[in-house]
Amino acid sequence: MADKHHGSCLCGAVRYEVTGDFDAFFLCHCSYCQKDTGSAHAANLFSTKAALSWLEGDTNIQSFTVPGTRHQKAFCQACGSAVPYTQMDGKLVVVPAGSLETPVSIRPTAHIMMGSKANWDEGLEDIDRLDGLPA
Repeated sequence: MADKHHGSCLCGAVRYEVTGDFDAFFLCHCSYCQKDTGSAHAANLFSTKAALSWLEGDTNIQSFTVPGTRHQKAFCQACGSAVPYTQMDGKLVVVPAGSLETPVSIRPTAHIMMGSKANWDEGLEDIDRLDGLPA
């Protein structure tokens, strides 16, 4: 039986289900992913076998593609959270890993686009780690 995953946006207006296994899990460090996440990289799962179903709020989804590129982002219009989308006429499902509420079944496959990583994205494993907010 195929894996079933559930997820949502931050405000809960958009809820989805992905049925099927993921093929790859990439941590992309390109400048587009840095801008659209506000972080060092995007963390997206990819599948050519899975099916994406909207459980709630599909009318709340907005999509943006950077002109002249394949870089796309789908997000909730209410809270701005990244949500899944399809590419290649629905043949490829792209799922932002952080939007999942179920455990991710695979480990990241690779860090990609390292040639454009943020200059501050170096030696992060050496900084303090806190279980909560700083005091």
